[in-house]
Amino acid sequence: MDGFRKRLAKSVTAAVGSFVLFGVVTDLIPTPLYIRQVPRTELDYLFLVLTAAFLGLYVFQRTPDRRSDDGTATTGAVVGFLAFGCPICNAFLLALFSSSALMTYLDPLRPVLGVLSVALFGGLLYSRSQRACDSCADAEPTGSTSD
Repeated sequence: MDGFRKRLAKSVTAAVGSFVLFGVVTDLIPTPLYIRQVPRTELDYLFLVLTAAFLGLYVFQRTPDRRSDDGTATTGAVVGFLAFGCPICNAFLLALFSSSALMTYLDPLRPVLGVLSVALFGGLLYSRSQRACDSCADAEPTGSTSD
């Protein structure tokens, strides 16, 4: 049971930490540091909450011996961040593209990116939940049936 509590504490910390970090950086949690250039929408908050929750669930399901899905989780988090982040407040994107290109091409795609992020995380978490737990399989005696 102690391992369960540690995993639960790590997952809650990851979910809350990513929510606060992403929320502050994207100004969905208002701060006096800067002003968001694109208005906040309900979808922005939805994708922020979903991304943070999925990161927490991923950390809960993650085992030390199976790190093969880290790339998919990272991609889901980055795509989710692009979905709720302000396109012209992102210095990296602004350095690569002009603000008019970001507003013309990226801003209308933000809801699609959010759905893609949710689909990536949903598929990842579903596929991980369908795998056999190695430590659970070792704990069950052979030939036993579960109720």
